[in-house]
Amino acid sequence: QVASGNVDALLRCASRAMADQHQSIMQQVQALNGASHRGTHNYHGASSSTSTSSTSSSSHSSSHDHQLLFSRDLFLLLCAALVFFMQAGFAMICAGAVRRKNLQNTMLKNVLDACGAALAFFACGYGIAFGGDDDPGFEYAPVNRYVGTANFFLLDVHNLAFWAFQYGFSAAAATIVAGTLAERCQMKAYVYYSVFLSGWVYPVAAHAIWSVPGVLSPFREEPLLGVGVLDFAGSGVIHVTGGVAALIATWVVGPRRGRFHDEITGDELEKPREIRGNSMSLQVSE
Repeated sequence: QVASGNVDALLRCASRAMADQHQSIMQQVQALNGASHRGTHNYHGASSSTSTSSTSSSSHSSSHDHQLLFSRDLFLLLCAALVFFMQAGFAMICAGAVRRKNLQNTMLKNVLDACGAALAFFACGYGIAFGGDDDPGFEYAPVNRYVGTANFFLLDVHNLAFWAFQYGFSAAAATIVAGTLAERCQMKAYVYYSVFLSGWVYPVAAHAIWSVPGVLSPFREEPLLGVGVLDFAGSGVIHVTGGVAALIATWVVGPRRGRFHDEITGDELEKPREIRGNSMSLQVSE
């Protein structure tokens, strides 16, 4: 009986120990499940937070890009207005340098410079100067070192602010010649010259230096002499182009009538006749 009682006591102790161990194991399993659930919850929360942060970062980056493009375009338009305002200065100096009888003719030539340059640069000038630069992979715009081959009539051009900026330069290059032809050029001939220079002569020079694939461009993979031609302010592209055109026009047209020869007989004067301008104030104001 004693032995039987001891066995029963041992069995009860073993049963109680197994129950306690089972309860402990179940508690551990429940704790592990809870930790796993919390970990999954935290993972999804972190993923959601990361996704939200990524979306917010992308949205912020996109907004920053739009602001940068807007600032760039606004700056280009402001610069285009300043460049175009040179037309007023050219008009003033021409009006002050010519005689009163030719004043309206000279002012009209300055207006025609702006109008003719706008049409010519819109139709073909921009395409010749920068055609294909907006999209180097454009299949219809093969890389050409001498002239552009795309974007005529502003087709597929997205940066119109840049076009306006360059249009101001083309008009300025054409107007440089206005003073050399004052009082000695017919209106029809001047219109032809203005359109030709804005639509062909200036764009070829601009493409050679300012376009990426231009033959003199410093932005090419292999620029001329390792550096290319750096012309930041247009001293070569605009002023040399306009100055050379003015020199040729002066040589072709010749001096004003009555300056070195008598207007009636055509005989050479012993002393060149002084021709006074209309207004010294306008010349100084320019």
